[in-house]
Amino acid sequence: MPPFRAALVVVAVGLLTPAAPADVKLHPLFTDNMVLQQGTEVPVWGTAAPGEAIRVVLGTGPGSGAAAATEAGADGRWAVRLPAQQPGTGLTLSVYGRTKVERGNVAVGEVWVCSGQSNMEWAVDWSGEPAMVKAAAKNPNLRLFTVKKRTATAPITDMADLGHFTKWDECSPETVGPFSATAYHFGRHLQKALGVPVGLIHTSWGGTPAEAWASAEALKAVPELAYYVENATKAAAAAAEKKEPVGPHTPASLYNAMIHPLLPFAVKGAIWYQGESNAGRAAEYRTLFPAMISDWRAKWQSDLPFYCVQLAPWHANDADGVQWAELREAQLLATKALKNVGMAVITDAGDLIDIHPRDKATPGTRLALAAEAGTYGLKVAGSGPVFKDLKVDGPRAVLSFDHVGQGLAAKYQTLNGFAVCGDDRVFHPAAAKIEGDTVVVTCDKVSAPVAVRFGWKNYPVVNLYNKDGLPATPFRTDDFPLSTATKK
Repeated sequence: MPPFRAALVVVAVGLLTPAAPADVKLHPLFTDNMVLQQGTEVPVWGTAAPGEAIRVVLGTGPGSGAAAATEAGADGRWAVRLPAQQPGTGLTLSVYGRTKVERGNVAVGEVWVCSGQSNMEWAVDWSGEPAMVKAAAKNPNLRLFTVKKRTATAPITDMADLGHFTKWDECSPETVGPFSATAYHFGRHLQKALGVPVGLIHTSWGGTPAEAWASAEALKAVPELAYYVENATKAAAAAAEKKEPVGPHTPASLYNAMIHPLLPFAVKGAIWYQGESNAGRAAEYRTLFPAMISDWRAKWQSDLPFYCVQLAPWHANDADGVQWAELREAQLLATKALKNVGMAVITDAGDLIDIHPRDKATPGTRLALAAEAGTYGLKVAGSGPVFKDLKVDGPRAVLSFDHVGQGLAAKYQTLNGFAVCGDDRVFHPAAAKIEGDTVVVTCDKVSAPVAVRFGWKNYPVVNLYNKDGLPATPFRTDDFPLSTATKK
């Protein structure tokens, strides 16, 4: 790996006399070993005495480097934006006021937020081959930060109330064990591909629904989702009466405590592994998921690249059921409804009897490939085949695809997982074969195909890939009513 160069903009700003005695403090996200986002202005903020003069310097030596100055407001809060930086390591962030605060071993590179429910929370220690993963984890250019679990009924704005924020650590066998396995494998692959420092901010909570991660404002703004705000108000009143925190299923509660306090820390994008808790309301997820993504983008004031993991195969109490298939479709639709949204398909990395498949290297690596192709423009395959079009030729249903890469491929020879129906809308298992960049589907029981479905089950068994080794997303060509259409 080539040595990193820290490109620093030197600004001459004299030491300033503080207006009142007070200790200068930095927001808890700013600790030793942190990673700051390259290529954009870097927000830095904290508290001091009201009116106190503040100078912030990011550099390789005392008092010199990229700098900015301001004064603390009447409430003691201050904030500056440092000039955009190139990737580098070995930097120091210094804040001067009446007192001095210093953070060492600072890096500049790519920063990603890693969020969701239990499959994002799932630690390296609990995942496949943890001893081997940890033994190979030493990487000072991969940095880890975890937000501990907490709920709140309103966005937390007091940085003194962030005891659930931890600290940045260099990735090592000692620090990676309790960290998100999916996030780690994503960061490891991305750091190697880009050759710059990568910082991962892990903020997730098992068993939680997407509405808990969206702000109340965003939910209220969408008529179909506004009822969540009423639910949150009722939950807050009930919790206050019992003198206890609201639960993590409460709408906006996790946004308030585990996302909002990150703002406006500069990040490149977000990865997301969630949906299990919304599968019973999969039709609504078509609206909720894009609304949450748009909410985060508005709050960060950025067209935040966003990559999700499509739900892994699981029986969900009925292996042939379709609620999880409908949720997977909602995830797929979000990638089409919004720009800079991608998806890692893991139909080959599920577990029939365990909602938490131990293989977290597959989703993490595929998230990284999606980001490397979609965000960084690297020449890698970032997606498996995605259904594009259906043409009917007599008894033949001919399917075409986007993201065929080097061509379509079937693992284990014969394609499986396809079903077809006629006018009666009764689906039958179908034969399928690859012809060039298309798949031709036929069935003796359907002479005039109307619709085709692929992998349309809670636990799909499918084997359509591209030759780049990435699986096709499950899909349906029809728009027949969903089983979850009326579920809230």
